This record gives sequence, structure tokens and C-alpha cells, in this order.
Amino acid sequence: MRIAVSILVIFFIEALFLPVCSFSQNYFIRTTHANELQEFLRRTPDRIPLVSAHRGGPAPGFPENCLATFDHTLQNTYALIECDVQLSKDSMLVMMHDDKLERTSNGTSKVADKTWQELQKLKLKDNNGTLTPYSIPTLAQVLQWAKGKTILTVDVKRGVPPQKIVQAIQQEKAEGYSVIITYSMEAVRQYHQLDSSLVISVTCRNIEELNRLKASGIPPKNVVAFVGITEPEPALYEALHQKGISCILGTIGNLDRSAEARQTNVYANLVKNGADILATDKPIEASASIEELILKKSSKRKFFKK
Repeated sequence: MRIAVSILVIFFIEALFLPVCSFSQNYFIRTTHANELQEFLRRTPDRIPLVSAHRGGPAPGFPENCLATFDHTLQNTYALIECDVQLSKDSMLVMMHDDKLERTSNGTSKVADKTWQELQKLKLKDNNGTLTPYSIPTLAQVLQWAKGKTILTVDVKRGVPPQKIVQAIQQEKAEGYSVIITYSMEAVRQYHQLDSSLVISVTCRNIEELNRLKASGIPPKNVVAFVGITEPEPALYEALHQKGISCILGTIGNLDRSAEARQTNVYANLVKNGADILATDKPIEASASIEELILKKSSKRKFFKK
């Protein structure tokens, strides 16, 4: 009799929580191999506009550059995950935007002055300064987490050797879902020489920078263009799109604030004007704003999973 009652209690508890769990949703983008990533990011007339979650999409209780935060973002929308890599004292690749630890963790001093053993004992703060139970992940952990879930755009901070980044990506076989962010043509060429299958984010804010990209000889299939944090001239969008290159526009700062003021549907207008990916601090809100622009039929839909 007691066993029967226990079973009924367990059944009741499971039934009580089932409706809540059924609302859980994951929005995944799956590109497995480098050629699939290149196909997905190639700009086509039937492209699906996307958001890139700056620093992973931090929110109250969810710190930047944190695995739990990445999960939280993908539970609410399809998104690329932008994240930042620093080098520890003992040459471990760790996820952190700032050179110093104070703003985003309960640590002190510089990341480069701490060993991995010291860093993993720290806890991360959210953007309100509230301490959370979450720890600093390594790049390897992020690459493992992202497989089958999303595309990473990896912002490599100053002093991190490109060879170590490429080695980490190759070791995890993550070429199919990793984009390297660069800030100079020298870095673009270096990453391309290290691995010609990689997709690289290239700063291309004007025609002059576009001409430098053309002169580099890097194939368009290996490139996405970061066009800045203000809208570029329409001619730049047109020239890049003619090459099949998707354009990332950073809405971080003024454009996100304009969207928050809700004067107009800022995000949708940016996409209509030519942006293909919006790098934003508000990925969930931006994604909802551009949903109306997603084509019902697109060659890109095969990469989206729920």
C-alpha cells in the first residue's frame, strides 16, 4: 500500500511540473562542417535575418560570456553567440571581455596575472553587479557547448596568439560553427593562412576597407563583413551583397537605445536597409522585431532546429 501511494505521489509531482517543462524551448542553428557554415552565412536573396548576442546576451542573473547565459538566450530566440577570449597567466584560453576581473567577477587584478586554477575559483557578476553561482568557462568548454546549437563569433582579445585560437577550434572540430572576429587585414590573412576553411569576420565600414578586402585575395565564402556601429552607405551593402557577403551591423549603443525608445521599429528598418545580422545587446527584443521579415520559404531554413 505504501509503495502504491509513493508511486501516486511521484506521478502527481511529475504531472504538476510537466506543463511548466513543456514550455521550455530551444532555438538551435546547426552547421556541422565548414562548407555548411559558409553556405549558411553566404548572402542570398532568401537569407534569413539574424541577431548576434553581444557577449552572449547577458540579462539579470545571467553574466556575460557565461554558458548559462548562452543557454538562456537560445531558450528565447535563434541567435549567433558573440563571445570574448583572453589568455590566462598559464596560457589557458578563457572567456572574458575585460583585461581586468573586477567588473564581471569577484576577482581582482588582470586576467593575464591569474592562472587557470585561480580563475576557476571565481564567480561571475551580472551587469547589475550581482554575484551569481556561475564560473568563468574556457574556450574549449564553449566550443564543446556550442556544437549542434549555434554559431559562435569569437572576439580574440589583444595578446592572444592566433595559432592558439585555431588550434583550439581544430581540436574541437569546431570549424563548422566558429567565426573569428578580426580587426586588421594582417590578422585576416594570418587566420586564413592557418586554416583556409575558417569563416572570418572582417571590418568593412566603407569602400576603402572593401577594396583592401578585395586586394587580400580572401575568397568571399570565407568572409562576413562587420560594417560598424552606424549604418554604412547603401553602396557598401550593395557591393558586399553582390559578392555574396553577409553584413553584420553593430546596434550596440545608440541603435539599441533608439530601439528601446520605440520611436519606430528600428531593428526591422536596419534589416530592410541591408543589414543581415544585428550584433546587439538586446538579442531577444531585436529578434522579435525582425520576425516579420523572415521569409516562409528559404534555402537557409534547413539549418534551423527546435
